[in-house]
Amino acid sequence: MRILPCLLAFFVQTAFADGGHQSHPDMHAPIGVMGDHIHKQGEFMFSYRFMHMDMSGNRKGSDQLSSAEVLNDFLVSPLDMSMDMHMLGGMYAPSDNLTLMAMLPYVELSMDHLTRMGAEFTTTAKGIGDVRVTALYQFFQQSGHKVHLNFGLALPSGNIDERDDTPLGNVVLPYPMQIGSGTYDLLVGLTYNASRTDWSWGAQVNGTFRLENNDENYSLGDRGQLSAWLAKRWNPYLSTSLRLDGQAWAGIEGADNRIGRFNPMGVAIVPTAQPDLRAGSRIDLLLGFNLLAQEGVLKGHRLAFEVGVPVHQNLDGPQLESDWLITLGWQKAF
Repeated sequence: MRILPCLLAFFVQTAFADGGHQSHPDMHAPIGVMGDHIHKQGEFMFSYRFMHMDMSGNRKGSDQLSSAEVLNDFLVSPLDMSMDMHMLGGMYAPSDNLTLMAMLPYVELSMDHLTRMGAEFTTTAKGIGDVRVTALYQFFQQSGHKVHLNFGLALPSGNIDERDDTPLGNVVLPYPMQIGSGTYDLLVGLTYNASRTDWSWGAQVNGTFRLENNDENYSLGDRGQLSAWLAKRWNPYLSTSLRLDGQAWAGIEGADNRIGRFNPMGVAIVPTAQPDLRAGSRIDLLLGFNLLAQEGVLKGHRLAFEVGVPVHQNLDGPQLESDWLITLGWQKAF
């Protein structure tokens, strides 16, 4: 557990090795924002992100529900869920106005449950998620203000056949425990960045649109996201940021007939198996830090951190509500 503090201490020492600087820590958006910047012609950038989210307790609309209330209508109540994602990224700029980006995720999911009989059990899933390939095209730059278009596809590389042992046997897991969407998804967005002296700010709007049903005759709901941030540069190697991120997503269209929704008596088994209970919206407030070494061995390496909590949730439930999320990242351009 002492590795990270030692690495940060070494990072700060190398940042001041010669006193100069080549760029600013706030030239990139907070690490939780993807596709936020473009590169100069011929430049590459590689990145790694680790994202963690904790969810516990159920919510219907804006109201919290106890497990007992969920079990009035279902045989099983979700208790909590964790999501870990490792994201490898690569960017290349064939021109000053165009940057190409690819993202490869590895996802680990775990969900705890409680049955009406008082038994608890856990299901898990892990694997490669849906790969994203995106083009970023900058069409406006003037007086410190920049705007670029984000456009791409999410490829169905993530598994939608995840299974695990439950009190009902080894079954296909419900929708939140599947690694991928099983569909080709259109990714469209617009990103704005601006800066003045020691301050920078920006905003990004993104949409994910499912182009088809997958092989199991369903598609996850379309998703919209709007994010806005403000960053303060304190010195050549450190900036902090504050970000609001809002997301809204539609329910699932169709249904996976392999996922059991009702028992033989017609009683609903678990909320996560109901495709009409998957829509919702959420607003998160996030605090971030960007560290950029200016000289020494780590010159040009960027370490970033962002942690956030929901300030609003409205879920077509019962659905597990989010508690907190964190993103850690490394970036290096060549």
